[in-house]
Amino acid sequence: MRLPLSTLEIFDAIAREGSFKGAANRLGLQPSTVSHQLKTLETQLGTALIIRTTRSLSLTEAGRALLRGAGPAFDQLADAVESAKATGHEARGKLRLAIPEFAYKILVGPAVKSFRKAYPEIELEFSFTDAFSDILGEELHAGFRLGDRITQDMVAIRLTPPLQLGVFASPDYLAQYGTPEHPGDLLSHECIRYRFQTSGNLAPWTFVNDGTTYDVDVGGHLAVNTLPASVDLAVQGQGLILTFKAYCKDALDAGLLQSVLEPHIGETPGLYIYFPREYRAMMPLRLFVEHLKGP
Repeated sequence: MRLPLSTLEIFDAIAREGSFKGAANRLGLQPSTVSHQLKTLETQLGTALIIRTTRSLSLTEAGRALLRGAGPAFDQLADAVESAKATGHEARGKLRLAIPEFAYKILVGPAVKSFRKAYPEIELEFSFTDAFSDILGEELHAGFRLGDRITQDMVAIRLTPPLQLGVFASPDYLAQYGTPEHPGDLLSHECIRYRFQTSGNLAPWTFVNDGTTYDVDVGGHLAVNTLPASVDLAVQGQGLILTFKAYCKDALDAGLLQSVLEPHIGETPGLYIYFPREYRAMMPLRLFVEHLKGP
């Protein structure tokens, strides 16, 4: 038999309120509708559930049995409905984010401590990837990428100005092999290349000349698919890297790396966070975006 949820809800309201009128007020129905639906349920079950008198209503044995089983279930359903209504509208709950390593290092990582202090009931989960993630398909709430080129059903919010790129090497490497003066000089240098984790392609080494961009097909004996490894290898004097200047800030400040070819280096679009339009009103996400953007 098909579960008669609507009529079960009416029975539950009658039992809890003790009258047709009370149940009708609780459910926003007419008392006659409540009475009719109860009769329908009793007919479906083939047994009386409530004894009606001129002064009161009382449950039959069958009615008490049904209330014992259905009552807790309706309490759970009511809790689930309230939870669904509250989810995303309070400063609590889980926020699952797809994020490239550089975005975490440059922007997100430094903000986690202060965000957690401000909103301790919001749970953050980071999924590290260099791909443009399928947010809905992977059950994520948002992702990060350079630029605002996204699908039409997504929202993109800019978090940073354009990011400066750079070519970097250790002082020891430059002392031993010389400092390149032009991007073409890289063809005779050891370059540590980055391979995208998802596509498997090597990242291009792109430079600028009078507003025109061009690539140099650099070579080398080392390739990695994580930025921390590329910086570490450069600090070791194993070659040159092309990456975000902000990502190498600590090593640059410490004198472990030096910047070269600066007149030939361009910049990338700013860092954006993107998410489905349906999540625009999601409170944990809104608070996180506002925190990243700062005052």
